Amino acid sequence: MTSTAEEYDVIVLGAGPTGENVADRTVAAGLRTVIVEAELVGGECSYWACMPSKALLRPVAALADARAVAGSREAVGDRRLDPAAVLARRNSFTSDWKDDGQVEWLRGTGIELVRGHGRLAGVRTVTVEAEDGSERVLTARHAVAVCTGSRPVLPAHVPGLAEAHPWTNREATGSQTVPGRLAVVGGGVVGVEMAAAWRALGSEVVLLVRGDGLLPRMEPFAGELVAEGLRAAGVDLRFGTEVTALERADGSGPVTLTLAARDGRNGDGKGGDGQGGTGTLTVDEVLYATGRAPRTADIGLEQVGLKPGGWLEVDDSCTVLGVDGAEGVDGAWLYAVGDVNHRALLTHQGKYQARITGAAIAARAEGRPLDTSRWGAHSASADLAGAPQVVFTQPEVAAVGLTRAAAEAAGLRVRTVDHEIGSVAGASLYADDYRGRARVVFDLDRQVIVGACLVGPGVAELLHSATVAVVGEVPIDRLWHAVPSYPTISEVWLRLLEDCRG
Repeated sequence: MTSTAEEYDVIVLGAGPTGENVADRTVAAGLRTVIVEAELVGGECSYWACMPSKALLRPVAALADARAVAGSREAVGDRRLDPAAVLARRNSFTSDWKDDGQVEWLRGTGIELVRGHGRLAGVRTVTVEAEDGSERVLTARHAVAVCTGSRPVLPAHVPGLAEAHPWTNREATGSQTVPGRLAVVGGGVVGVEMAAAWRALGSEVVLLVRGDGLLPRMEPFAGELVAEGLRAAGVDLRFGTEVTALERADGSGPVTLTLAARDGRNGDGKGGDGQGGTGTLTVDEVLYATGRAPRTADIGLEQVGLKPGGWLEVDDSCTVLGVDGAEGVDGAWLYAVGDVNHRALLTHQGKYQARITGAAIAARAEGRPLDTSRWGAHSASADLAGAPQVVFTQPEVAAVGLTRAAAEAAGLRVRTVDHEIGSVAGASLYADDYRGRARVVFDLDRQVIVGACLVGPGVAELLHSATVAVVGEVPIDRLWHAVPSYPTISEVWLRLLEDCRG
């Protein structure tokens, strides 16, 4: 083993979108920055999550849009997606899982790259173990940012799980073949999106959900409308269902799942289809979409007084709390940005946090105080108040801010205003028999919108206007003067505002 030592201003662990953006901001501030990455530069989002999943789902939406309008409906007829073409297009968006382009971007920006597994070895010190066993010791004059992201969680005690070689999001977004039969375990975003994508590509899909509905962190009607859309596409939904065992005898053949009803139910649950949640189910592949955990188990946290394997607690500037060698404001040196801090597990929020963190690192390096007030330059306030999210199913779901339940739990005095999106002229032009629903959560005391949820075809492009309203805390009387264009789907905002003012 050989060892070298190098000094930088900033060390970033993880070259996903979050790490890239931290490094981009610190380099722009004149700080020499290095990124440490053991896998592909570009991270989970580029190769196994956002980009490939949306590349799989976009043809589904395009075909659905064509079928929703008389004239184009007849031109399309009963044609189905071409799986080979869809998968080839998906491959192009991942650059065939090669990171040459991303590496070139780093070089062009002035960000240095060290390949290998990085571990904290003390205050402002990182060791990097390369594949050949060599080790480099890196030290940081100012900061180390942990941007290692998250990993899929598999249940701990399901007999036969390991031998069944289940899919996680990586296999679900990267498979080069279409399974004849696919079981999806989990009713969150990954579960519903992948159920929609693979069903459209020809798989017989069964969606197994332990709870009573889909998308439990969003407004209840969102999950209900997505369930209707999945059923209409031919997905078999089974609520109140648990997988108690799996068997895949030869490691590559069909998988047999043993199912049980949760809490002694009959297995169908709310709106369940098929034979319910008991008995067995045989499929070609099984996807587990049952949550995420931080990639912090083997990055040396114990060397700086922190517990390995858990989410990292941070303040609003993404500075890690309780770390060794950080006494006083001037001693702050360790940051956790993106998924690892568990504030908002979304790529765009990780990039947002990265911009905040990069500014905070630069300010501290220059000896300037931080502005961590609400909406200050060094405060990731939007994580808690205005994080937007889109679910690319049919129909789409777009949400930002607080749900009604979350607002009430926070002690706000609110009322919700709902409107059927299909009643506005733009929606009827967009699709025949357009069906969708919009809700805003209205803070009665401050007279501002604190949350919005929209469900329906094409609503993703309405979300940013809602985000601006929530994050900007724009008073309802001023929003009244933001006139939506006619005839667009966005005219639903006029109807919602009329009801808020009324």
